[in-house]
Amino acid sequence: MFKPLLLAALMAVALPATAQDHSRTERVQFARGASSATLHGNIHGYDTVDYVLGARGGQTLNVRLQPTNASAYFNVTKQGADEALFVGSTSGDRFSGRLPSSGDYVVRVYLMRNAARRDEHANYSLTIGVR
Repeated sequence: MFKPLLLAALMAVALPATAQDHSRTERVQFARGASSATLHGNIHGYDTVDYVLGARGGQTLNVRLQPTNASAYFNVTKQGADEALFVGSTSGDRFSGRLPSSGDYVVRVYLMRNAARRDEHANYSLTIGVR
């Protein structure tokens, strides 16, 4: 009886790690003289893509996601923060907001759990700008 419980506990702990195996992080660099960039990518299942960019407090961050799957969204978080500045699944496909402090910000693109569980995919265009 002890072994099945131990196995179940180990599987529960290991599951979140395997769900993130196909996640990646990309640093956003604007072309010289540009204040925005349009990135193209795709996600599949539980994949996530974190786009990291540096910005100064007081600047305005603008983000727009155009996915091929209606269950694809993005969140905006200051790197290391516990709470998101923007949650796409409840707020939509566009964000424009004044940044509270200087540092790195993360734009995470993901599929909602219902679509990820069905192993769906999404191609997307993501425009990120800072002014």
